[in-house]
Amino acid sequence: MENSSSTDARIHPFRIEVPQAELDDLRERLARTRWGSEIPGTGWSRGVPSAYLRELAAYWGGGFDWRKAEAELNEFPQFTTEIDGQNIHFLHVRSQNPAAVPLLLLHDWPCSFVQFAEVIRPLAEDFHVIVTSTPGTGFSGPLGEAGWNTGRIAGAFVELMDRLGYGSYGVQGTGGGAWIAAEMGRQAPERVIGIHVNGLVTFPSGAPGELDGLTASEQERLARLENFQQEEMGFNALQSTRPQTLAYGLHDSPVGQLAWIAEKFKAWTDPAAELPEDAVGLDRLLTNISVYWFSGTAGSSANLYYESGHDPSAWAPKPRGTVPTGVAVALHTDITIRRFAERDHHVTHWTELERGGNFLSLEQPEAFVTDVRAFFRSLGA
Repeated sequence: MENSSSTDARIHPFRIEVPQAELDDLRERLARTRWGSEIPGTGWSRGVPSAYLRELAAYWGGGFDWRKAEAELNEFPQFTTEIDGQNIHFLHVRSQNPAAVPLLLLHDWPCSFVQFAEVIRPLAEDFHVIVTSTPGTGFSGPLGEAGWNTGRIAGAFVELMDRLGYGSYGVQGTGGGAWIAAEMGRQAPERVIGIHVNGLVTFPSGAPGELDGLTASEQERLARLENFQQEEMGFNALQSTRPQTLAYGLHDSPVGQLAWIAEKFKAWTDPAAELPEDAVGLDRLLTNISVYWFSGTAGSSANLYYESGHDPSAWAPKPRGTVPTGVAVALHTDITIRRFAERDHHVTHWTELERGGNFLSLEQPEAFVTDVRAFFRSLGA
């Protein structure tokens, strides 16, 4: 595999530098929030409770130190490049290990490259670490045009790795990032040496007998999928049908953006964590939300769901992946069932974890790094 030190003229250094006026504007908007009423005693069952959100908003506007978070993120070398007409933002941390393997990390919505902040340095002991911002999200946004579906994003990331001089590499993806990782494996199987995923979504196909003999744990995951489809899909319905209408509220109201993302961190993290910040840390949570706010990408990130929902190829039958795939399963949140994963992917590594949720790299960074290393070592990388 290659580890080119040459510089592609199409790649430009980048630093996060939010103008002070935007920080002042955020605080002013938070202070002027028009708070609505809520039905007493409903807790989280109908959305984010008002008392919790008021405290979170007060800390975001008065206690959270964006400049400190900004400086910490800027410790990682960051770059931008234009691919297929779209700005792409990424981190690139080269390892000092001469045997290092290039590893591309792909985040999930409503996270950002911040999702991997805890694991970049330990992974860089063994890998050249590249962390992208998905087109339309964070500093890769906003989107410049329609049509950025999973296949197009995967193609852009294959091109990115080519520009970095990496002829072969591994890919890790979480949730929606796992879908992109799998598509990269289909588009460039000669380059992608292995795919590691967590938060993998698997669905029954309806084939006779495919549900026979499921373990108790797998039956629980199937029930979790059914509950998700019935009770947790409101965000998907809005973002995949009317993202532009939704965008006005999220782009104009920081409390709206705060609630929209915080709710998913409550729902998709380890249920042992009472509140989202108990799972990922309060400042990490707000750093991630701040990236969405300051980049103005609530709308364009929602449009990615529209693209998937209106892309016929997204749900068309696909050939089984041929690239070796490692799957990490968070037992108390994931819906991944092994027989369905093996139906769609060339699974060679399977780990079940008692702790953590969808944002595993933030929730359980040591377990995440350990499993990624174990998978790629199993491939001889």
